[in-house]
Amino acid sequence: MTPGSATPGPAAPAPPVPPAPAPWAAVVVNHDAGGLLADCVGSLLADRSAGAPPDVVVVDNDSHDDSLSTLGGAYPEVAVIRPRANLGYARAANLGIAATRAPVVAVLNPDALLDEGSAARVLARFEADPRVAACGPRIRNPDGSTDPSARRIPTVADAVGHGIVGLFRPGNRFTRRYRELDADPAVARDVDWVSGAAVFLSRPALDAVGGWNERYFMYVEDVELCWRLRRAGWRVVYEPGAGAVHVQGVSTDRRPYRMIVEHHRSLFRFASQRWHGPRRALLPLAAAYLAVRATIAVAARAAGAGRGRPRVAG
Repeated sequence: MTPGSATPGPAAPAPPVPPAPAPWAAVVVNHDAGGLLADCVGSLLADRSAGAPPDVVVVDNDSHDDSLSTLGGAYPEVAVIRPRANLGYARAANLGIAATRAPVVAVLNPDALLDEGSAARVLARFEADPRVAACGPRIRNPDGSTDPSARRIPTVADAVGHGIVGLFRPGNRFTRRYRELDADPAVARDVDWVSGAAVFLSRPALDAVGGWNERYFMYVEDVELCWRLRRAGWRVVYEPGAGAVHVQGVSTDRRPYRMIVEHHRSLFRFASQRWHGPRRALLPLAAAYLAVRATIAVAARAAGAGRGRPRVAG
């Protein structure tokens, strides 16, 4: 050492490297789902087919049951956002998405259970074509049957026919076209929209269209999001290599009549958003039709309350 030179101190520690985001994230929108919320989150964390489990965020829409305490006991590491109010599905989804960083984010109902291996199949679709904005898995009912979760946006004739006849005859031709019931559920295809019960979304595509439309409180928000994505030039695809089981109605069946009203209110909002020019003259007729249909649906629900759980033809 040269006389008079200072003794070198210890090297400064390198700045911490922020962890890389998980290959995908998942947002679960919860409202009084009971133990199914923990089951849903468990199915997400178990899927390591993409190389790592997802970052999972639960957004709780003002639950008053034991769903969050059960989740905390099983998966204390999972982040929970509690806005202390029922924000509706779209706003809660946006809140959860904003809390994640992954390039692909799934949004799920709390009563949906993802099949192991689904993430790898879905991420492969996004990697194969950067124009893919939304990818829906094959959704099954608890009895194993396929739910028609990948559909077209119906024409006015099909919407009216499905909306009335479908309440009593699910196999009618209007419903078959709208729900694409004649398509092979084992074959991947492009569709108009996929169910928000379990949907994987591209973050760049979401950012490009401004995310979920928070004017929709419940129902049709998935249709509207896919509609805007496709109008902006993105693809919406159905991928049967991925799968989920959807119990359905765990939260909404607690308030069935309010949900019927919200469903029809959202249908009218979507018509108001889509119809321009001379077609807007049809909006009063659409409002009258939806009011009649909602009344029929409420009556059908009330009449069948003691004989199982009749559903609104969605």
